[in-house]
This record gives sequence, C-alpha cells and structure tokens, in this order.
Amino acid sequence: MKIIALDIGNVHTGVAYADDLNIMAIPYTTVATHQLSIWLTELFAKEPISTVIVGHPKTLAGRESQQTQTTVTLKNKLEHEFPTAKWLLVDERLTSKQAQQIMRLKKKNTKKQEHPIAAALILQIYLEGLRMNFSNKH
Repeated sequence: MKIIALDIGNVHTGVAYADDLNIMAIPYTTVATHQLSIWLTELFAKEPISTVIVGHPKTLAGRESQQTQTTVTLKNKLEHEFPTAKWLLVDERLTSKQAQQIMRLKKKNTKKQEHPIAAALILQIYLEGLRMNFSNKH
C-alpha cells in the first residue's frame, strides 16, 4: 500500500509519494487543483493508496487562515470521494519556503516544480513521525 502527499494550492497541487519502505518522500508531479479529483480517480484505479497526507496550511503563529479553510474543505470532499484511504492533515508551515530555497539551489524557478517538492517535504515530516512512533514503541 502506498502513501502519497498533497500540497494543495489554489491553482496547483503538488504530489509526492513515499518509497516502498516508507523512509523517503519523492516529489512526483503537479496537478491543476481543479483537476485533482479526476487525477486521483485515475491514480486510485492504478495504485493501492493507503494514506493521503494533506498539507495543513496555518499561519506562522499557528492560526487558521482562509487558505486553511479552503484546503480543509477540499480535503474533506476528497476524503468522502476516496474513502478507502486514510486522510491526514500535517502541518506544512515553512515547507513552501523550503521548497523555494531548494529550487534556488537547483537554479530552477518554476512553480510547477516547487509544488511536488513542498509535497515531499510535508510527506517527509509524516514519515519521520512514523519512525519516531515506531522507535518509541520498541
């Protein structure tokens, strides 16, 4: 079963997936947000997706914004459409800034490439949390 992450934006959504051992997050693609449901329908038909991590955009102070509400509303809609997967929100503060820094280092500067990197950063946070929970139990 696979784990994917979504960095939902108003126009574009970045997608990342976890490697087979759930150790590393890998940037995958950018999808037009208005096409996300169609794209996910195709993905769920091809791949056994167990978990979808969605970036939870809060302000730096930890407060909710209009973007938070927009993202949560879309996440709830998608969760209803694709109930076979577990849907989780993960705090994404600073991941877009980190993705921009990575793009600058790579000397690439397109938004379409930035979104999957942000999704991978969000997913990596989740995967590291899984490892921490596992190691605390053993």
